[in-house]
Amino acid sequence: MLHYHTPIMLEEIVGFLNPLPGKIYLDGTLGTGGHAEALLEKSAPTGRVVGIDADAESIEIARERLAPYGERILLVHGRYEQAREILSRHGISKVDGVLLDLGISRVQLETPERGFSFSRLGPLDMRMDRGCGTPASRFLQDLPEDQMALLFRTYGEERWARRIARSIVRSRKEKGELSTTRDLVDAVFRTIPRQARRARIHPATRVFMALRIAVNRELESLEEFLEDLPDLLHKDGCCCILSFHSLEDRIVKQRFRSLEKGPSSSDTPEDEPCKAVPLFRQVRKKVLRPQREEILRNPLARSAKLRIVERL
Repeated sequence: MLHYHTPIMLEEIVGFLNPLPGKIYLDGTLGTGGHAEALLEKSAPTGRVVGIDADAESIEIARERLAPYGERILLVHGRYEQAREILSRHGISKVDGVLLDLGISRVQLETPERGFSFSRLGPLDMRMDRGCGTPASRFLQDLPEDQMALLFRTYGEERWARRIARSIVRSRKEKGELSTTRDLVDAVFRTIPRQARRARIHPATRVFMALRIAVNRELESLEEFLEDLPDLLHKDGCCCILSFHSLEDRIVKQRFRSLEKGPSSSDTPEDEPCKAVPLFRQVRKKVLRPQREEILRNPLARSAKLRIVERL
């Protein structure tokens, strides 16, 4: 039996994207296809969805789930920052709506061999695409202590970043590469103060999150995608981005504000008057969060933040 990730803030996202027949929508983080399925349902009978995901295993789950929609769904194994190139390759210049869900799926978390979860014993991998890139174990093996501490402090906002980095380096000397999730959890536990282990969240949560972000270049990918966003959307097209980390949300917020203000004076030719022309309108000025009822049904939604802009 296939297990699907529960799509977060589904009603809100479908409401803002307003999928219609004859339109094309981009789901840049397809996962197991929950959001895409809703877009296909609402845009019947002729709306189309292009689904991109770096995780080949999620693509295969979505392929079976979305098979009833036939040629209305196009599945592509790739990274969402390559969206402009991918769309062009399939004869699509622009789309009418864009969705990014930057969270990790329940399927990935609950698959031990993926190495995303500190609560499941498995290889310390963490790659979204296991066919390329550097596994987390090798990434940690090659990282100097000071850079490791900076990584945990910046991406994970980890209070004990320096101590944990020092503990990992000591573990490397004692046993070689930290090859499993348990190795990393043990390195974290043996160094942080006892009282910190009683915190509401697991002591290894921030370290695992920071390492996953670094291994998959998640922040760099987001920035690259947002640079291309003006070229992806048709007039009146809408973009919804669901983030789960303060750094991701900050990047989205700042880019959306920049787009709403219009091109800077440096983008204006010297012989033309400087006048900023907005490219986008923020549909909601404040970030949207899931309803309490949704968080109770799906705890993975608790840190979700949704921002929406519309192409003018």
